[in-house]
Amino acid sequence: MRHSGPMKAETGGRERAGSGGAARRRPVQQRSLERYERLLDACAAVLDEVGVGALTTKEVARRARVPIGTLYQFFSGKESLLAALAEQNLDRYLERLARRTDAEAPKGVAGFVDLAVEEFVAMKRAVPGFGHVDFGLVDGLPAADQEPARLADPEHLLDAELDNNAAVAVRLQALGGGLFAAPGFPLALRVAMECADAVLKLAFRTDPDGDPALIAECKRLLRCYLADQVTV
Repeated sequence: MRHSGPMKAETGGRERAGSGGAARRRPVQQRSLERYERLLDACAAVLDEVGVGALTTKEVARRARVPIGTLYQFFSGKESLLAALAEQNLDRYLERLARRTDAEAPKGVAGFVDLAVEEFVAMKRAVPGFGHVDFGLVDGLPAADQEPARLADPEHLLDAELDNNAAVAVRLQALGGGLFAAPGFPLALRVAMECADAVLKLAFRTDPDGDPALIAECKRLLRCYLADQVTV
């Protein structure tokens, strides 16, 4: 069955409902949108250079070539900035995955799993900042983080109620549509996200480009586990 399209982020100058630390407002005017996107690009670049612990809003604003006051028009602080970057990464991931599934028509859950893992790995290798913030903090927050606006709840960057992996699982279920219609899939996808998160983190700790054997094992693990849900 054909999947449904990815759920788009709301714009219109207001915070996304349910988001944990999202932007204060999303711009709609072109000039403001360009500044907003420059700030997220600058955040990703600084993350690659210094990591989450040393990231500051002041440096992000400087790198984006905007006054610090402009940053605070869009973001309430460091958590809000990272949450917006995580949301952007998730939206882009779902868009990329939707294009792949439309073009390749994967066979069943197993085919969807392979494409989902492949798109995540491709972004991990190529997207700035993704090694530190994909859909949440990759390695957690260092104890030595002295940023005044310390992250209040890094496990809920995407949603105030759901932790990051649970929020991603909900979006993937919506994208998969009829593939994940069986009653047990909401919980199964939640568990699958935890497994994939752990194995893929290990793959990229082992090899900066992602250990191919571990990536293959991640696919196999998810295919076998989720295939069981189809027959339950």
